[in-house]
Amino acid sequence: MRYKVSLKKTGEGFAIWVPGLPGCWSQGKTESEALDNISDAIKSYLETVDDLTKDKESRYVEVANA
Repeated sequence: MRYKVSLKKTGEGFAIWVPGLPGCWSQGKTESEALDNISDAIKSYLETVDDLTKDKESRYVEVANA
């Protein structure tokens, strides 16, 4: 799965977040570290969403890349 992320250089390194997943963000001293960290953050975010919605009625839709 691929997610678009936004990256910003800061005084401490890099801030990184996923615009499509509100509240999903991380940071790193280097761009590479920030990218690795956001990958872990996305996995945790999606696991939490699954836990919070496991007893809810859900549907899935397929979205094609434009």
